[in-house]
Amino acid sequence: MRLEFLGAAHVVTGSCYLLHTGDRKYLVDCGMYQGTRRLREMNYEPFPFNPAEIEAVFLTHAHIDHCGRIPQLVREGFRGKIYATKATCDLVRIMLPDSAHIQESDTEIMNRKNARRSEAPVMPLYTQADAFAALEHFEPVPYHGMLNVDDLHLKYYDAGHILGSAILEMTVTENEQQTKIVFSGDLGQPNQPILRDPEPIAGADFLLVESTYGDRVHRDYDKETALLEVIRDTMDRGGNVIIPSFAVGRTQTLLYYFYRLWKAGRLDGDIPIIIDSPLAIQATRVFLSNYEDFDEESIAFFGKNGKIPAFPQVRIAESAADSRALNSAEGSAIILSASGMADAGRVLHHLKHNLWRPESTVLFVGYQAEGSLGRRLVDGIKRVRVLGEEIAVKAQIKMLDGFSAHADAEQIVDWMRALTAPRPAKVFLVHGEGHAQEALRERINEELGLEVYAPFLGDAVTISGRSAILIPSQSAAVSVEAEMEDVMRDFDAEYRQLRKAIIRTVVRHPQLMEPIIRTMQKARTYFKKLAAPYQI
Repeated sequence: MRLEFLGAAHVVTGSCYLLHTGDRKYLVDCGMYQGTRRLREMNYEPFPFNPAEIEAVFLTHAHIDHCGRIPQLVREGFRGKIYATKATCDLVRIMLPDSAHIQESDTEIMNRKNARRSEAPVMPLYTQADAFAALEHFEPVPYHGMLNVDDLHLKYYDAGHILGSAILEMTVTENEQQTKIVFSGDLGQPNQPILRDPEPIAGADFLLVESTYGDRVHRDYDKETALLEVIRDTMDRGGNVIIPSFAVGRTQTLLYYFYRLWKAGRLDGDIPIIIDSPLAIQATRVFLSNYEDFDEESIAFFGKNGKIPAFPQVRIAESAADSRALNSAEGSAIILSASGMADAGRVLHHLKHNLWRPESTVLFVGYQAEGSLGRRLVDGIKRVRVLGEEIAVKAQIKMLDGFSAHADAEQIVDWMRALTAPRPAKVFLVHGEGHAQEALRERINEELGLEVYAPFLGDAVTISGRSAILIPSQSAAVSVEAEMEDVMRDFDAEYRQLRKAIIRTVVRHPQLMEPIIRTMQKARTYFKKLAAPYQI
């Protein structure tokens, strides 16, 4: 058999793996790329296989970077079944139509601009009709139940990442040999609210494991108190707390913490908490309808009927008009709005109205991909373009990384350490940027003594029993040069703005020229020092 790595290779998004067994082909995940412009453009490139030849898709969870291209797959000829847990099937029923709506809206805006420039119209990646057609192919499978598809035998285990997320254990019988391949999907942190911990797996011949946070360890701290401190500081300044929040998972976790703070009398009941994401509202309802998948503490918290306890200050912005009204409302508020990386959605309007306000805070509580607006804000950019308008960043930018739905390096290694015999003959690191993968590779080598490889896009391995032979990719579909060009373009733009500002300041205040030159010389020396470890 042959396993091809067709996504999430040296990047975090775009999960997709193609398995050939005999004359049959199967996919594990079929996700969208998110982040930089170059990555998003890859969603429009043809599939490197014929969708009509795919027998089945095995989906690990409902995040768009794992399932977002399924409507394309169906539109282009896929006719098989898509197997996922019940909660994942429920979530994709809101996620995929919402994703299609975004594609259609973005295309409509782009085509209005193209018409003014006499340029040809473009088509959406897929439509809502495509999304609803794709939903007909989903078939729910229970955790721990055996799923037999041709010569494949599969089990889904709880990954503890979001509701319905799964670790996929696949046993393949070929030439009277059995090979067990485990796909970790995205692993969650243990001891998190609502979700159960990632389940241990009874051995694997080959393991594909995520590496999003492979180069860091989450801080162990009192998240409720840290969250409360950000809120109190912002309220004291008279600003808003804007939380770009992933609609599925993060919003529900934050509501859990807010409720606990309010119940303990620590959070003022007069502070409005506004959910401004139609998808998050729907996702919360899906969560409550699948409360049997919660951990024991959360089942006790929510009760056995799956209802949120009375919580007076939570409000819902159902319509776009409700959302717009928030930006002209008096007083302070906590606004949870998608998207989690601040790249699209209603949160952009709130950023436009709050980034320039020193009294407001933008609070990030999840992973920010390279190239995303969220990542640039966390990295300290001082001016950004939001909805066509250039804005000076004067708001407080905060990051509470302990809220992440991804396991950190220690937690990943601990989960791998619990693998019973057989130990993996090879570990493939996926879903991570290069620096994170290199750090995790070294850690796995040192602590577990396992052979590790981080595949590039298009790499493949032929597998026989516990033997695997690497077939390196012949194409650089994800161009490192193109990615770096995006980064340098932003760097150049900021430099040009700074250059103009410095010259303007010196012209107005000639006495500042010498101290500014000295500061620039220090900056040049510091930049050289930063580049030295890379031998630049």
